[in-house]
Amino acid sequence: MTPITNIADLRALAQRRVPRMLFDYIDSGSYDEITLQANSRELQALRFRQRVLVDTTGRSLTSELVGDEVAMPLAIAPTGLTGLVRGDGEILAARAAEAAGIPYCLSTMSIATIEDIRAAISRPFWFQLYVLRDRGFSQAMIERAQAARCPVLVVTVDLPMRGQRHSDIKNGLTVPPRLTLRNLWDIATKPAWSLGVLRAKRRTFGNIEDYLKKGRVSLMGAGEWSTQHFDQTLNWRDMEWVRSAWPGKLVIKGILDVEDAKTAASVGADAIIVSNHGGRQLDGAPASITVLPQIAQAVGDRLEVLFDGGIRSGQDVMKALALGARGCLIGRAYLYGLAAMGEKGCAIALDLIRREIEITMMLTGVTDLRKVGPDVLHREAQAH
Repeated sequence: MTPITNIADLRALAQRRVPRMLFDYIDSGSYDEITLQANSRELQALRFRQRVLVDTTGRSLTSELVGDEVAMPLAIAPTGLTGLVRGDGEILAARAAEAAGIPYCLSTMSIATIEDIRAAISRPFWFQLYVLRDRGFSQAMIERAQAARCPVLVVTVDLPMRGQRHSDIKNGLTVPPRLTLRNLWDIATKPAWSLGVLRAKRRTFGNIEDYLKKGRVSLMGAGEWSTQHFDQTLNWRDMEWVRSAWPGKLVIKGILDVEDAKTAASVGADAIIVSNHGGRQLDGAPASITVLPQIAQAVGDRLEVLFDGGIRSGQDVMKALALGARGCLIGRAYLYGLAAMGEKGCAIALDLIRREIEITMMLTGVTDLRKVGPDVLHREAQAH
């Protein structure tokens, strides 16, 4: 096998090993993918300030994210359908995160349940909540997260309605995958993937299965279901309700505007995630890295500012830290590894990023990631 040297290698391997419908689900964005492409392009445009003859022995990658001591300032973001990308995918990713000493965040729309993850790992994990019109269901999810001793609740606020991703419609993606003439051959040529999914504990949306009262729901049906059940009237008063119902750390995910960031601080959020949902929601929204500095400057002294959107390397992590993020979350980067090689692939993705951070620290004269600032970037990048 050709050596795996970066996340792009894992992506190429994933594309060969999982059905097209699932690879495209991971890889694509909404509409014309303007924002998806901008996330990576704007990160790539930033340049480092190279420093030489600096003793960087004793480098430290350790940090603290939302009250959690971490081996590096990175967390695995909540991603739906992970257990179909790889059988038991959420469990495998949670184990890889635990081994790497970083947080894992489970999605409401996961295949594995909160209880499955609690039983699989000993490290506390985060839980991501979509607030439904049915407050009883949302309350029940919060209580389940409490019972699982999750220290952090991440509330995603940028999905009142699901952005259209053309590839999902064209591929006819369903949960669990439905055999049609169009995708039968594709699935048949991926026997390892098929066997893994068949052997997995679950193949439907585990956290909402009881609520749905049915054993199978299509992805497009889930999109329609989310349109009907995700609360499109959700507003800041509802965040106050969540804050009162949740005793742990509260993180609001999907902030792209300074005024929204200030309001998040005022309702008692402990952290925000500067995020455009990986370019999967409002196409034409700015790249996350473009708005990060102004948001961090506005509220960084009131709450923790986390970041996601386009992270594919340790260099990207360093750039986000330099522009004001306390830490970063990755979605596609770990999903490519998971799709390619399961838990091992996820571990490889995390190790690649860790090693890239270390090398970048050495070449920019940094010994402590907690002290990274805009001075590690070239002057033009500092003004980004």
